[in-house]
Amino acid sequence: MTTTLADWLAAQTVDPKLASVVATMAAASAEIAAVLRLAPIEGHTGLAGHTNVQGEAQKALDVISNDIVLNHIRENVEISILVSEELDEAVHLENQGDFMVATDPLDGSSNLDVNVTVGTIFSVLDARKGLLQQGKDQLAAGYAAYGPATSLVLTFGASVVVFTLDGAGQFVLTLDTVAVAEASGEYAINTARERFWDAATKGYVAENVAGETGSAGKRYNMRWVGSMVADIHRILMRGGIFMYPLDSETTGKGGRLRLLYEANPMAMIVEAAGGKSTTGREGILELVPTGIHQRVPVILGSAEEVARVEGWYAKG
Repeated sequence: MTTTLADWLAAQTVDPKLASVVATMAAASAEIAAVLRLAPIEGHTGLAGHTNVQGEAQKALDVISNDIVLNHIRENVEISILVSEELDEAVHLENQGDFMVATDPLDGSSNLDVNVTVGTIFSVLDARKGLLQQGKDQLAAGYAAYGPATSLVLTFGASVVVFTLDGAGQFVLTLDTVAVAEASGEYAINTARERFWDAATKGYVAENVAGETGSAGKRYNMRWVGSMVADIHRILMRGGIFMYPLDSETTGKGGRLRLLYEANPMAMIVEAAGGKSTTGREGILELVPTGIHQRVPVILGSAEEVARVEGWYAKG
């Protein structure tokens, strides 16, 4: 029997208002998926001609995706705050409910013009607790991966499930239990940045490159898409580790990826599936945010691999 997202949410022992927030982000993701399918035909490609608050050049589809999310959120009276990568400030919606959504509406948009998997990442929090909350306070997290199929990955904290968008525009449950493999022979890191790496990152990667002849004692493959959603989705499905560590070029910014709407939701998902997450020196979900666009180092995935990286950082 087919289980739709609506069926699954109705069966969960969570606040129906919280479930409605997840349903809203799913509906936004389905609309974004439809827009992406036709983007080259409709001419929605290339740069939008301006930059976001991070100083990054916005693609036309970054702006379109952000507008889609905002429009859906405005229609759900349970959501009163939106924090988005594409907006300088948080959007406060008057006379609405108790939930806040933090989102990267279109992760990996630099890959759009070459038809590589991109995604939407989101985190759901209690708006009454303010904008700057620790990752462990998240009520739900998820992402949509727009690839050969559109996958919607969700967690309320205890487990992780996967839905797939069908031809009628409904999300259908396709994997009711996701478990990140404890050990793996794959790692994802941008090796073009090696000259900026710290000693811990260099040591861990060198062990992997050494394969069977090194202290790790097994062969590794390196995978790097350049779209966080694509790399994390692969790790959820077959194990591995994703690394965007602090390095000499990103130290001044605190890291590369954003805490509230990239690191925290992905860490919640990976940990709910049995993996681990860290900055190298502390747990991502324990970090106390200092700003809505704060950047942090991100290392997450198979528990055994993350522990190895932590061991390298513990050396000094």
